[in-house]
Amino acid sequence: MRKRQTASRFARAVDRFLTHKRTLGHHYRQESWLLQRLECFVTESGRRDLDAKCFARWLMSLQDRHPNTRRKWYQIVRHFCCYRRRGEPGCFLPSADGVARPQPYVTPVIVEPRQIARMIGIASKLPNTSASPLRGPALRLTIVLLYTCGLRLGELLRLTMGDIEEQGTVLRIRESKFHKSRLVPLSRSVTRELQTYLRKRRKAFAAHPDTPLLCNRHGSRWRQYSHPGLQCAINQLFESAGVRDEQGERPRVHDLRHSFAVQALIRWYRDGADVQTQLPKLALYMGHVSIESTAYYLHWVPTLQSLASDRFERRFGQLVQGGAR
Repeated sequence: MRKRQTASRFARAVDRFLTHKRTLGHHYRQESWLLQRLECFVTESGRRDLDAKCFARWLMSLQDRHPNTRRKWYQIVRHFCCYRRRGEPGCFLPSADGVARPQPYVTPVIVEPRQIARMIGIASKLPNTSASPLRGPALRLTIVLLYTCGLRLGELLRLTMGDIEEQGTVLRIRESKFHKSRLVPLSRSVTRELQTYLRKRRKAFAAHPDTPLLCNRHGSRWRQYSHPGLQCAINQLFESAGVRDEQGERPRVHDLRHSFAVQALIRWYRDGADVQTQLPKLALYMGHVSIESTAYYLHWVPTLQSLASDRFERRFGQLVQGGAR
């Protein structure tokens, strides 16, 4: 449990709640992260405890998150406050009616390799700044890793120099979604991209194992990229490269992970591989608990339809009878 010299009333309540839940056998990692984040917000607001106005401002700070994410976080905080109410009847409790409605997830835009090539070309030409001396190289590597490795944006942001293993050929993803860690081998071309970036990074920033892989500068010190900041930079690349689908929709950043899975499927069909035996490998690479989770990312795009249809015709076309005699 965290040590504090002068813990606020809210902080002490968070510690009691987490201790209670972990005693019951729950990991509560996401809950711990979220409540500690809320605790920092309360402290930075100059308050010692959570109240209605402070909670409303915290909700406003989450407007860039998906409604389903906001809904889940709201429920976590309310569950904590309900627990707290048992011993502190006067403490703040969010309304049960304030939780956001669940929203259907949007259909992802599958990004094509030629579109990624345009984005990489634009990123490579971005001018560096005093605050971001590796702006171009960092964004180029970001696109490469998201598209070719299927990383989540949060996983990429949490990568440190110590997570690069085997001379830059393997990335170690620690404690990601579902509290799973995994190793992500890199292809030769991606390894070259990473090594090129690392050479530039060592000239600009210290290469201590605990420092983030992607960072910019804050005064004389390094600073980790923020989730909204990097997300905004990628969206600007989508706009600059004109990356849109046939309906004119621009991809979300997470659509690069969908695109990675679809492109892997397309490669297997083109190489004549047994797709069914490859799916467990894809699930492991993407950090999924089961193939069912991976299936969410496999979309029936026209290229895939054509490849699957051609394979079926080659194998079973002679068995299908029809037409005029």
